Amino acid sequence: MIDSTLILFGVTILLLGSPGPATLGIAATSATFGVKQSIPFLIGILLGLTAALAGAVFGIAVLFTTWPETRLTVQIVGALYISFIAFKIATAPILQSTAEAAKNIPGLLDGFILNLLNVKAYAVFFAIFSQFLLPFTDERIGYLMTAAVCFIVATVVDIGWLFLGGVLKSAFEKPTSARRVRFTFATLMVVAVISTFLI
Repeated sequence: MIDSTLILFGVTILLLGSPGPATLGIAATSATFGVKQSIPFLIGILLGLTAALAGAVFGIAVLFTTWPETRLTVQIVGALYISFIAFKIATAPILQSTAEAAKNIPGLLDGFILNLLNVKAYAVFFAIFSQFLLPFTDERIGYLMTAAVCFIVATVVDIGWLFLGGVLKSAFEKPTSARRVRFTFATLMVVAVISTFLI
């Protein structure tokens, strides 16, 4: 059991911690607006991940397999929404008042919708639950404990991306580099979205 758990932790860190729409969105938001102001967005990301996790456990894989066009629809809607968040980050004013910043910061609902429509999250969970399910005698407990490990790892990894963005905030405040760095983050988010169509 210990070996299975360690393997699950390692795989989950690699799959959920790799750059994707959610992790890049957290880092870019934190770098643009600050760690504290980005916490609602992070909470939304984690709530959306919880919904995706529940969906994976309770059979969205069957839905996507039975009606492949449903998966494509979710991918397209998700891609458009994530691109919208990337656009907000890329075009945020360099010097802004508190009121202006408050209007531009992606919030809890943005984070929730982003991860709810993030096909990468579903693909990761389908892979984990099909290949790395913890070996409990009662399969339901195996699913529950595997889901718990996934959520814990995702929380730690996302907090890491949040603070990484915070470290980069000083670069985001310099007009000469801010546009370039924000554009890079936004572009990477869009590239991550495009890659989900290849999964």
